[in-house]
Amino acid sequence: MTLKKNELLQKEVKHIDISKLDILPLVDAMKNTAFQARNLGRACDIYETMLRDKNCTVILCLAGSLISAGMRKIVIDLIRNNMIDAIVSTGANIVDQDFFEALGFKHYQGSAHLDDLVLQELAIDRIYDTLIDEDHLRICDNTICEIADKLEPKPYSSREFLIEMGRYLAENPKLVKNDSIVLAAYEKKLPIFCPAFSDCSAGFGLVMHQVKNPKKHVSIDSVKDFRELTEIKIASKDSGLLMMGGGVPKNFAQDIVVAAELLGVDAPLHKYAIQVTVADERDGGLSGSTLREACSWGKVSVVHEQMVYAEVTLAFPLIAAYGYQKEAAKNREQRSWNQLFEQDHNTCAHGCAHSKAHA
Repeated sequence: MTLKKNELLQKEVKHIDISKLDILPLVDAMKNTAFQARNLGRACDIYETMLRDKNCTVILCLAGSLISAGMRKIVIDLIRNNMIDAIVSTGANIVDQDFFEALGFKHYQGSAHLDDLVLQELAIDRIYDTLIDEDHLRICDNTICEIADKLEPKPYSSREFLIEMGRYLAENPKLVKNDSIVLAAYEKKLPIFCPAFSDCSAGFGLVMHQVKNPKKHVSIDSVKDFRELTEIKIASKDSGLLMMGGGVPKNFAQDIVVAAELLGVDAPLHKYAIQVTVADERDGGLSGSTLREACSWGKVSVVHEQMVYAEVTLAFPLIAAYGYQKEAAKNREQRSWNQLFEQDHNTCAHGCAHSKAHA
């Protein structure tokens, strides 16, 4: 039997709505059990404490391929309910998946056992048991190129370019077919950083843009990314990390404490830290390294830290829904950290001189 493209791309991935979940009794029961159930229960308590701490900036880190797996609305709800203040993510989550869906495209339920040679012939991309239409991804790539073509040719941080992507969605409402993390962040002036920004549709789009404009073009300044997130850390009294997965987003967010110190600022360790991961620490890799190990590097305090060894799509909805249903952010103020970079100023948040190109 030969499968057709439209037969494979039928059953859409549906996004979880934490406002419709009643998980408090389950999580409270898990706190009195053992193993990863109890660890997850403690992580929920730490997240609640993080949200009730009026001095704490909450940074959400997203690794892997979570938006394609139905986690988009969770992140949007965290943004709109002031439950996070900044995002550090892989480009795939934000561009290939969230921005992609904002343009009206979908992720579909498939199987890990499909014939990948057949999928290649049909221009279908597979993420484990999820499917994407490659032709639609090309439209996403081209849209990134279109956005870049209209910008002043100069280096941008990924945060700055993502603002332009949010502006594109806001100014073209007829094109927006689904709610979006990029759009919600733009409206809330919440910064999104993608430290490896070229490793996604943004990279393909920017390659096309630079080939079209070889002498004057947009580029991404990853060092500016690092500096800007460090300035948010410096401007914050305390900070907490809510890390879904590991990889570059985890290390990038942890490193800003050390970067602040190198700039002569006595910035406190991240006061709170939660990591959900299936990675193992025994291979010495970053994704599985414990938060206590990060303490040895001067990055994370060990008073309010919790590792949860679970697959993210199982744990993230429970942690997010717990904070939401406990109304932990009910009286929490919106921080809108993008405003820190909107003024044309000659000094960083910590007082070091730099050029106006920073703004």
